[in-house]
Amino acid sequence: MTFIELIGIELQKIKRSKILLILILPAIILWIPAIANAGLNFHYQKEGISPENSFLIQTLLGFAWFMYPAGMVINTVLLTQTERGNRGIVKMLSLPINRRQLCLAKFILLLILAAAQISIATLLYFPSALLASHIQDYNFLLSPLLVWKEAGLLFIASLPMAAVFWLFAVCIRTPVFAIGTGLASIVPSIILINSKVWFIYPMCYPFYVITTEYGKLASNFDTFSLTLFPWIPVAIALLVISTGISCLLFGRRENQ
Repeated sequence: MTFIELIGIELQKIKRSKILLILILPAIILWIPAIANAGLNFHYQKEGISPENSFLIQTLLGFAWFMYPAGMVINTVLLTQTERGNRGIVKMLSLPINRRQLCLAKFILLLILAAAQISIATLLYFPSALLASHIQDYNFLLSPLLVWKEAGLLFIASLPMAAVFWLFAVCIRTPVFAIGTGLASIVPSIILINSKVWFIYPMCYPFYVITTEYGKLASNFDTFSLTLFPWIPVAIALLVISTGISCLLFGRRENQ
């Protein structure tokens, strides 16, 4: 069985799961307060940011800090439980399948779901901006190129975080504890982004990147600067190490 076929099988498994609902519902909830409070974006002009830029970035800040990471945490646990329920992992490992490849296929699926979650939230931005424009009689709609650029940066920055969350789900067998650990790890990011060592904590990455983008759009806002070194080497190391450990530990107990 090829690696691509494994990913295809994993995609088939989630068709009847609640994962798709987890992707869509938070994205809808995300933009409701943004539309309702669109008028507040005019107050941020004193920071040198236009209302239309503020409408997008302020919403992405909330999404990047908690809603998106929390959705990813839940998805990791649901993906592992598709195998642990009814001893599915034992059945899978009885087939001529490499458990490390199976783990990697699941991780790739997690990244696909992460990309889907960001894409859904981004697509909903456009009707939300149009509705806010109608309510406030002001054009909140930005260039699609700018909007998708922010979405792409958010996804790329979240890759090491996804690997760490996947490691939590693989190592912690009890779903409640796995979710609790993942959610608890999100909270310190709001504090650590203000430190000089933010780059060692991958849960900071999405929020830090969007905050940096906010600073680029707000001329009077003194915010964080994004330097590629040592962030990029540390991020790559965390991504590789977390994924590697997950592949080593996945299904090890069941395979004994």
